[in-house]
Amino acid sequence: MIRAVIFDIDGTLVDSVDLHAEAWQEAFAHFGHRFDFSAIRAQIGKGGDQLMPVFLSKDELEVRGEEIEQYRGELFKRRYFPQVRAFPRVREFVERVEANGQRIALASSAKKDELAAYKKIAGIEDLVEQESSSDDAEKSKPHPDIFAAALDRLGDIPAEEAVAIGDTPYDAEAAGKLKLRTIGVLCGGFPAEDLRRAGCIAIYRDLAEMLAGFDRSPLAREAPGRGSARKPSFPMMLACGAVAAAAAGLVAATLASRRGG
Repeated sequence: MIRAVIFDIDGTLVDSVDLHAEAWQEAFAHFGHRFDFSAIRAQIGKGGDQLMPVFLSKDELEVRGEEIEQYRGELFKRRYFPQVRAFPRVREFVERVEANGQRIALASSAKKDELAAYKKIAGIEDLVEQESSSDDAEKSKPHPDIFAAALDRLGDIPAEEAVAIGDTPYDAEAAGKLKLRTIGVLCGGFPAEDLRRAGCIAIYRDLAEMLAGFDRSPLAREAPGRGSARKPSFPMMLACGAVAAAAAGLVAATLASRRGG
């Protein structure tokens, strides 16, 4: 049974992966480093704490890591964030999940102060119950901390009764460390094979495609209460038994009166 759905944001709900990669490339160049765009893009989905060590030495990280990340964050907000757009039918999909009886949370490597803006862009401010960001975690994806924080805020839902939806192998790797299953989407630009290898249980082009075939998706197949009509509760069985007994008594009384007449 799936009782909750935990969404990644960048590349899943909003089209921002290329913009993040451009901001990192520009930030690295500002500090004297030239890195290929595709190499940086392949690391988007990680937080800065996990992305920067791929490109910078330990010594430079200790000296300038915080400065570089702060510069990139301010640059992204100023130059790139205004270009972020939601993918098609995101709100409709989240509404369908809610109507399916599943709780909704966000788990993103973004900073906490960015989440409100992302929710507004996606048009889902009123649908999200819980959220976690890189500010809630010691380590960002592909470490499990961000998903663990989201699960903790959902309260009584174990990882086995939730599913993550994300666009990067780092989402699936992080979720898998908690035994949290992941549905992958290709709209963030990562190859299907990378998502499959990271452990995704199903892969869709985007949320619009999943919405179009929602009744065949893992979310519908494992919806809370699915099949309950075939398994009536004990009080219901007692009530049905009482009705059946009363009906049988009425039939017997009717037959007896007819014979007596």
